[in-house]
Amino acid sequence: LEAAVMCFLENGYHQTGVRDIATRAGVSLGNLYNHFPSKHDVLVEIAGLERDELAPFLKILAKTSPALKVLDKFVTAYAKYLAAPENVILSIEITSEAIRKPDIADLFLENRDLLTSSLTSVLSRGAADGDLRPLSDPSDTAQLILELIEGSAARSMLSGVPMRKILGGVRDFISAAVSPPDTAV
Repeated sequence: LEAAVMCFLENGYHQTGVRDIATRAGVSLGNLYNHFPSKHDVLVEIAGLERDELAPFLKILAKTSPALKVLDKFVTAYAKYLAAPENVILSIEITSEAIRKPDIADLFLENRDLLTSSLTSVLSRGAADGDLRPLSDPSDTAQLILELIEGSAARSMLSGVPMRKILGGVRDFISAAVSPPDTAV
């Protein structure tokens, strides 16, 4: 899997063949096919790895601290993770393939749904506690927050502006969007 990810990062998903992955991994083509019948199956396993990588972010969102603090910690950690060049590239490669292959899309959307659901819970709890403004649809707001972070990470890589320089504005925007009106930044 590590060899496949490296090949996808260096050459792109569609430009990488199963033979390239086997060579990079230092295994025979037959041995690779014993574990993964196709390159598509490798991508299925990568979806499982992504789920594992989301665990620290889900743990942050599960904290019972004031919702705004949890949200700020999550945004900071998730943005730094997403802004790593290899994560931006792999995300674009996977998204491209997921658009073409509904089964791949479903796997990665399941991962996204876990994150969205956890973030929605924080927003709903925060509104119930008075820490955050009541939202007409916390799930939509959670989706928008994730999209803002993801888009900012991609912009950081494309523009060469470090995520740490973009992050302050992202955090301020999210805080202003969800804070009660009398406390908005």
